[in-house]
Amino acid sequence: MIDWNKIDSVFLDMDGTLLDLHFDNYFWREFVPERYAGMHGLDPAEAKEILFPKFRRMEGTMDWYCVDYWSRELGLDIAEMKQEIRHLIRIRPKTVAFLDFLKQKGHRLVLVTNAHQKSLALKMEITQLQGHFDRLVCAHTIGVPKENLLFWDRLKQIENFTNESTLLVDDSTAVLESAREYGIKYLLAIAWPDSKAEKREIAGFDSIHCFSELLQADA
Repeated sequence: MIDWNKIDSVFLDMDGTLLDLHFDNYFWREFVPERYAGMHGLDPAEAKEILFPKFRRMEGTMDWYCVDYWSRELGLDIAEMKQEIRHLIRIRPKTVAFLDFLKQKGHRLVLVTNAHQKSLALKMEITQLQGHFDRLVCAHTIGVPKENLLFWDRLKQIENFTNESTLLVDDSTAVLESAREYGIKYLLAIAWPDSKAEKREIAGFDSIHCFSELLQADA
């Protein structure tokens, strides 16, 4: 599927790509509504009717990914709540083997995530994946999310990469579309980011369910 000899840099998303998206989906779809409901004397279904439209309005913006924004908006300590269910944070199957494979090939590895710095720190503390990367890039330090073309322009100011020899792996088609518009040549979607959800059909991009598919293809 991929000619690794033509690739210098590999950009990897975190949630849904390296890590099982179940943690985040459960947190926002179940855990936050339950806690919000308890605080306001609602049942969880009522809380979801209030919260989910708020979430949808902020999708694709920097605030959507901001722990501090949602703490202020909802009156909840979002960072502390994530600590409460930290046991659900899981590395996706074959991720470490894939990272080792890329290092052996001599690629430069960069984690590029929209996650807030507090979420990134928690997940790196638990998974210890940071040692596999040459650089960790958080969109909050860039100032715009990956869905925005300006993200890639600003990233190029701090990370020396060539569009024609860069691979981006991400579970978000909106992010992949942004990268494609910017000119990044090699794009790969994760079709099964949440192990507790159904596998997805991805239109418009090559996709895999598990990194084992890439390892097997190169064997």
